[in-house]
Amino acid sequence: MEARLLRQQAMSQTRRALVLDAARAVFEEHGIEGASIREIAKRAGYTPGAIYSYFESKEAIYGALLAESLDRLNTAVNSARPQDDSAAAFLKGKALGWFGFYAANPRELDLGFYLVHGLAPRGLTSDLNQRLNARLHEALVPCQQALMAMGLDAAAAERENTALFAHGVGLLLLQHTGRIRMFKQDATALFDHYLAALLLRIAIHGKDGPDAAGCR
Repeated sequence: MEARLLRQQAMSQTRRALVLDAARAVFEEHGIEGASIREIAKRAGYTPGAIYSYFESKEAIYGALLAESLDRLNTAVNSARPQDDSAAAFLKGKALGWFGFYAANPRELDLGFYLVHGLAPRGLTSDLNQRLNARLHEALVPCQQALMAMGLDAAAAERENTALFAHGVGLLLLQHTGRIRMFKQDATALFDHYLAALLLRIAIHGKDGPDAAGCR
């Protein structure tokens, strides 16, 4: 009985994975709004009714895909190893953790920032959207903690962390779309440059300097 139950669970997980893989392909081609359960089912080789036994809607499927993507993001950040025990090295290591994850996985970037349907979380419930945002924020918390360890207060650290994330995402989008080639630049090199400038600015001005947390 136990062995049969384990086999059934394994088959269920396999079918769920097939549905998610099919849905990712459909979302990339048609966006959330243009996708349908029928098309996802066809791509997965199942009936629409079989899909509904796993997910209540296409938005729920998208939410599951994004949740798994954010789990992989957090794993990448948690696995990032700073060069030494300093707060500066910790900040750089963790920032390169999330940046490197999205640089190496542009499809995860599409999911993470709703690019598959126009930069807006349409169709997601408020509760699901909040939980997904919290998971994304979790991957960014280590950088904010490092900034506070370097002497910034909580508000200043949050501002700097937001600016760091915004700068990195902008570079990732330029890389992802190929637009960065028009500037003859490399996204990772530019992100390294931004990080170095941030660390130097904090080192020079400290927590009390006029530029320690950017424009005040």
